[in-house]
Amino acid sequence: MVTLYKAKAKASLVKSTVTLDIDNSDYEVNGLSRYKQKIAFVSGALPGEKVQAVVLEDKAGFLKARTTKVLTPAAERQTPFCPHFNQCGGCQLQYLDNDQQRRLKQQGIDQLIRHQTGLTNLPWQPMLTGADTHYRRKARLGVWYDKKTRRLSVGFRAEGSKTITAIDECSMLSPLLTPALNLLPAAIKALPDPAIITHLELFTAGGQPYVVVRHVKPLTAAQQQAFIDSWPQAYFLGDDGTEQLQAWQAATPVPAYTLTEQDIKLQFQPGDFIQVNEAVNQQMVSQALAWLQVNADDTILDLYAGIGNFSLALARYAKTVQGIEGVAKMVQQAATNAELNGLSNASFARADLHLPWPAAPWRQQHYTKVVLDPARAGAQGAIEQVATLKAAQILYVSCNAATFARDAKVLLEQGYQLHKLAGVDMFPHTSHLELMALFSLPAKK
Repeated sequence: MVTLYKAKAKASLVKSTVTLDIDNSDYEVNGLSRYKQKIAFVSGALPGEKVQAVVLEDKAGFLKARTTKVLTPAAERQTPFCPHFNQCGGCQLQYLDNDQQRRLKQQGIDQLIRHQTGLTNLPWQPMLTGADTHYRRKARLGVWYDKKTRRLSVGFRAEGSKTITAIDECSMLSPLLTPALNLLPAAIKALPDPAIITHLELFTAGGQPYVVVRHVKPLTAAQQQAFIDSWPQAYFLGDDGTEQLQAWQAATPVPAYTLTEQDIKLQFQPGDFIQVNEAVNQQMVSQALAWLQVNADDTILDLYAGIGNFSLALARYAKTVQGIEGVAKMVQQAATNAELNGLSNASFARADLHLPWPAAPWRQQHYTKVVLDPARAGAQGAIEQVATLKAAQILYVSCNAATFARDAKVLLEQGYQLHKLAGVDMFPHTSHLELMALFSLPAKK
């Protein structure tokens, strides 16, 4: 009988505390260190620091950990200004001033893109920035009611947790939305069963504050009225996804925002995607027009077009703009917005851009320029098809540097050159930095 030797599995380090010297930081401003031949990604740590950190993940080649104590602080470390910083997962970088946050985010992204693409120098342009507080015109609040203790928590999730951190103030929210942190919890507590409310989606539009109350059981008219008394512009969304709009809401203004530099008004419905930072969004649209140098001969394809945020501004100056979006109701909303703004040269269609593109009329056209603004997953499956269009210029707006680097490599391999690159500080005090990149196809000699 042969006895097989089975090596003992190494004990996991998860939940253990380790001491680490931080050498560098990555594109999300996690500190980088090494522990027993593994690279360690450490949230809350800065280059040059020695920290104690609790291990959250222990994989074959790396650890993920969270700083619990800073033993040797970096000179640039500062005290976070938010009283909820240590519990709330909404902001990650308040221990740095905003200039340092931007510097480290761009530095990490620069390293990532160069590593992934093989480029040696990136054509960085000035970063698009705005106010670093009270910039959010949209936020989703979690709601948790503990039936045993009768404790209600309304706020954001703690970092790396499903726990809701109750908050009564937030320096990131628009001042129009801040009163909701006190008024709406009172309306929830007044319900016979507060647990039926799961989320509150807050947003501003045209100087008006709105709320979408998401619930898992029907609300009576009187219960809805209690919310209306606290927050007149209210929508109610049941677990079946059906909006329950009552007669008293007939006078509620249709949500809309304006791109003032292009004189474009964009209406939207609760649940439609809009950029969280209104001021920075305006800068992005204006920079798109400037970088592309849009003219009356341009035929432009706008992918992941949403409600027409880029499409309609481009249509002000181009010959034609074709927007493609995957969500049917947003396609209809974009078409409505084109009509609202008197733009007959902008049209919209629905397609899943990650699948092989259909043999639709829009696919048969020639485009001089392409704009794409995908979600965090990037444009995998679509970027290869974009490259075959051979448009002279491609403007890529990204909210995830890792997927952008992957997609940029495809364009570079297809002969495009990275002409311009800029950071977009859409979410100050967080680890996120968005990007705008202009790719150009060299002219044939």
